[in-house]
Amino acid sequence: MGIEQAIIDFFTNIGIFHLTIGNIIMILVGFTLMYLAIRYEMEPLLLLPIGVSAVLVNLPLTGILSADPHHPGLFYLIKHYLIDTEVVPLLIFFGLGAMTDFGPMIADPKTALLGAAAQIGVFIAMLTAVALGFNLQEAASIGIIGGADGPTTIYLTTKLAPHLLGATAVAAYSYMSLVPIIQPPVIRALTTPKERKIRMEQLRPVSKREKVIFPIASMIIIGLLVPSAAPLVGMLMIGNLFRESGVVERLSKAAREELMNIVTIFLGLGVGSTMQAESFLTVKTLMILGLGVVAFASATAGGVLLGKLMMKLSGGKINPMIGAAGVSAVPMSARVVQKLAAKEDPGNFILMHAMGPNVAGVIGTAVAAGVLLSVLG
Repeated sequence: MGIEQAIIDFFTNIGIFHLTIGNIIMILVGFTLMYLAIRYEMEPLLLLPIGVSAVLVNLPLTGILSADPHHPGLFYLIKHYLIDTEVVPLLIFFGLGAMTDFGPMIADPKTALLGAAAQIGVFIAMLTAVALGFNLQEAASIGIIGGADGPTTIYLTTKLAPHLLGATAVAAYSYMSLVPIIQPPVIRALTTPKERKIRMEQLRPVSKREKVIFPIASMIIIGLLVPSAAPLVGMLMIGNLFRESGVVERLSKAAREELMNIVTIFLGLGVGSTMQAESFLTVKTLMILGLGVVAFASATAGGVLLGKLMMKLSGGKINPMIGAAGVSAVPMSARVVQKLAAKEDPGNFILMHAMGPNVAGVIGTAVAAGVLLSVLG
């Protein structure tokens, strides 16, 4: 009888006998994310670890997500102590700051308005989500996808609607990789060939003093005006100060390379661990993926429309396309704008002008998240 029971227990604990249709579907979703990352290089640094961890957490009986205090699972520890506590998103912002050059925005401060205008996509998607039946906290977590900033999306969702983390994170990073596909039709629909050919004057040089003062001033001003945004903006600006000061190159290099690589791994694995079949395979997930497109498209439109207004007010000196770079997908949006400009006029170089709104969008999305958090948190 002991042998018979041992045989029964052995077969009972074979995972394949516990697979559900949902598990199989999510494993296929994980394979799809890995395929897109490897075959088409779509945000591979995030989609690859997200995809492989989505496969792993949908294998039955692994215990990798176990919350047992005596024998906690690895992915439970990653999510509970690094994602839920906001450590990883904040460290990502620290690394981003060390990688970001705010020079183009400092050289032409009015382009910061374009980064702010693109945040309209956040609120359009949010209102649409409310109309579709999501509560305000869920809608805010969905709307922030329009900022095209994965860490901010994760940060806000973790605080307001943690049960949607997998869907919002996957939507944010997937659509960030699709910026070259989503943005051009919107830009072309709102601009004329003549407008897309507009050449802009070369940006003025920015001094080291300006670059050092900017992160300090930004951190203080935004921290005082929108305290809820201080953690995100503060870490971004600390990283940027390390970069621009020129006296801590070793720390700056570590922030943008070693640290960034490590936290990116944990971010991908942590997000993927939320993609269990029972929580991910819902109608809400499909709606979130659809709303992500609305968020990105409306954010692009908001930036371009303000760009057109600025073009008219400047007497035709501003190419309205640079407004599309107001979403914080750095530097992809700026490259999309440059590509469209070069297609109309091969000699037109507006990449650096587009980088102004692009880096402003990073700050704008963090501020928008802070506002939503202060109101709804």
